[in-house]
Amino acid sequence: MTTKIKITLLLVISTLGFHAQNTVIKAGHFFDSRNGKMLDNQMIIVQKGKIKEVGTNLKINEKDTIIDLSNSWVLPGLMDCHVHITANLPYRNVETKLMYVEESTSLRAIRGVVVAKQFLDNGFTTIKEIGNDANYATADIIKSIKKGWIQGPTIIYAGKIIAPYGGQTRGINTEHEHFWDFEYLDADTPDEIKKAVRKNIYNGATVIKMVTGDNGIYNTEDIKAAVDEAKKYGLKVTVHTNNDTKSATNVILGGAAAIEHGFELDDTQLKLMKDKGTFLVGTDFSYDNWYAYGMDSEMATTYSGMVTDRLKRAYKIGTKMAFGTDIIVDIQGLNRVQSNLKVLNTWKAAAIPSSYILQTMTINAAELLGIEKERGVLEQSYYADIIALKNNPIDDIEAIKTVQFVMKEGKVIRRD
Repeated sequence: MTTKIKITLLLVISTLGFHAQNTVIKAGHFFDSRNGKMLDNQMIIVQKGKIKEVGTNLKINEKDTIIDLSNSWVLPGLMDCHVHITANLPYRNVETKLMYVEESTSLRAIRGVVVAKQFLDNGFTTIKEIGNDANYATADIIKSIKKGWIQGPTIIYAGKIIAPYGGQTRGINTEHEHFWDFEYLDADTPDEIKKAVRKNIYNGATVIKMVTGDNGIYNTEDIKAAVDEAKKYGLKVTVHTNNDTKSATNVILGGAAAIEHGFELDDTQLKLMKDKGTFLVGTDFSYDNWYAYGMDSEMATTYSGMVTDRLKRAYKIGTKMAFGTDIIVDIQGLNRVQSNLKVLNTWKAAAIPSSYILQTMTINAAELLGIEKERGVLEQSYYADIIALKNNPIDDIEAIKTVQFVMKEGKVIRRD
């Protein structure tokens, strides 16, 4: 086509008033996640999967599709930074070894498809799948979502968990050594850690997860080896620490992006995390979650109190936090997302403001996941991951359970 013909066509299109059809959302209440405030009477113009414009009294075309959410509370899509979509253990009978023996990678993948859709339908448009998914089951789920075969959230994926010898297993006899290879990569030196990072990336990982303090403690140099190797590929490292305080300090000093769990972090460590910019993904189990995992009432009460205290201290100190749940045991009568959201009981018990909790689910989570220039706020050029609630989540964070509209990358997934 010659330049003259191209110019003529452009003139014709202009004369006819050609207009690429947009979707216009009228938001009665609009959560500004950057500032943690709810605004009124905003409009969002969506074009080709992204937000074209946000504001009041915007110019629209008669050909635009209008979605009226004037009576709803509109938010960026929510994010959960610690999930296991392919795993599900029996209520009050947690035994991972049976899952390894009885469930194939393909069966785990099928479960993952179902749970991923539950997340999306309930407003979680991005999740971080943190491992324990057999032989890279989630990698194929991600491919299927991208091909349009199934619906699911954007998935940031860890692959197999890198850990000292034995992963997180206990009591495996020597005749079944490496039984844990189904979900873990043994790595006991910096060179082994680097190799494990590369193997995960080869198999589709977009974040690296390590475990320390279970069957061995990684020192600062070990953590740094993973961080430096992952950085070559633009990836971050997040590390599971639980009840060992020394290992948590090594993680912080080693430059990891986040600590997962960290139930027994003391104030000195939380302040160090603040200074270093290390996120806490607290997986703040409620009493109901601990009980579902098999604890008796007394122990579940003790642990929920411990987590509430740590969460309260982290907020007061100003440690960066991103929302994460870590549920692999569904509460009876509830699906995975409903079971996850029991953790809100802990956030409420810790008296964390609802606006901040929403930020941990949106803009904070996006920063941790490295997608802060693409998702987490409703602004121009960001992906149109948009949800709407029936009730006001600032008044009560439990309102995030009232999702009635979900859009992912400009495509309407749910509209009640």
